[in-house]
Amino acid sequence: SYYLKESKGSRRWLLFLEGGWYCFNRENCDTRYDTMRRLMSSREWPATRVGTGILSSQPEENPHWWNANMVFIPYCSSDVWSGASSKSEKNEYAFMGALIIQEVIKELVGKGLSTAKVLLLAGSSAGGTGVLLNVDRVAEQLEEMGYQGIQVRGLADSGWFLDNKQYRRTDCIDTITCAPTEAIRRGIRYWNGIVPERCKLQFKEGEEWNCFFGYKIYPTLRCPVFVVQWLFDEAQLTVDNVHLTGQPVQEGQWLYIQNLGRELRNTLKDVTASFAPACLSHEIITRNHWTDIQVKGTSLPRALHCWDRSLHESNKNGKGPLKGCPIHLIDSCPWPHCNPSCPTIRDQFTGQEMNVIQFLMHMGFDVQKMAQQQGLEPSKLLGMLSSGN
Repeated sequence: SYYLKESKGSRRWLLFLEGGWYCFNRENCDTRYDTMRRLMSSREWPATRVGTGILSSQPEENPHWWNANMVFIPYCSSDVWSGASSKSEKNEYAFMGALIIQEVIKELVGKGLSTAKVLLLAGSSAGGTGVLLNVDRVAEQLEEMGYQGIQVRGLADSGWFLDNKQYRRTDCIDTITCAPTEAIRRGIRYWNGIVPERCKLQFKEGEEWNCFFGYKIYPTLRCPVFVVQWLFDEAQLTVDNVHLTGQPVQEGQWLYIQNLGRELRNTLKDVTASFAPACLSHEIITRNHWTDIQVKGTSLPRALHCWDRSLHESNKNGKGPLKGCPIHLIDSCPWPHCNPSCPTIRDQFTGQEMNVIQFLMHMGFDVQKMAQQQGLEPSKLLGMLSSGN
């Protein structure tokens, strides 16, 4: 099932894969079915949906893609868009994420996709990881159907996870506490998950879980992919067992958080097109404030526009990046919300908005100590923080 907003005058198509974690065994899939039914079944979905962010048809909210044909594919497969197994004697649930995408493509061909110039497969969170897992397969499917002229590209938002060591190791009991590598390892078996052949060949049998991690699958992809990733992703911190619950953060956690930002920045250094703000958040492209966030003075819609142009130009004359139109944008400042355009943070208990300094104090950030480490006067450090340098 999917939602479609046609735009007859446009030859651009945007297919969006919804996110929402996953479940990887009978127990946590049962719980998910009881508590989050819309992520397990289409039975109660509304007849229409309103597109926001990059799915909005308002030029103010979506300056570059507002006129495209929009397709929203809700996430009811709980398998990071990778499954290919039907319901059986042994398995109560069907996991068909990869097959759902293929079926939607087949059906859209009859609704105008056959004359498309560009198909952008986008997704957030588990949908972002789903883009990395499926973008080449979509391109191959269209080629096999005889539509070689359609340029297939990917836009992965908040789906670039790290398989790092957790801050505190926990047993794999449920989706939130299970280390991502272990959850995916179990999930692939449970879903009969499939990963792209080119990535699979890099790892030995039984190690296919590696292909769910952006920095490992990205080098094997053929289609151009734009990666949008918060340096301090809340879902990553959750699975790493760093819980920011109103108590001041201990020094160990604070160092862990900063290190996470560094590690993530490192994995993106060879990603041609990327947008990585130093914020604590999760998901961005379907939020209506997505135009406000900037990295080095460039907004995300602008960076995507530059990326589009660079792909268009390189098809024509093989030139490098365009002057004044950057596509590799990664914050270099070292802690959460050191970028002044980050989304507003609210205190989890009072709901009040906080500025950067309040937030850092709230996290247990020690200005004196930090200033000493950086070799600065405390007042100078505070000035830098509030201006976001």
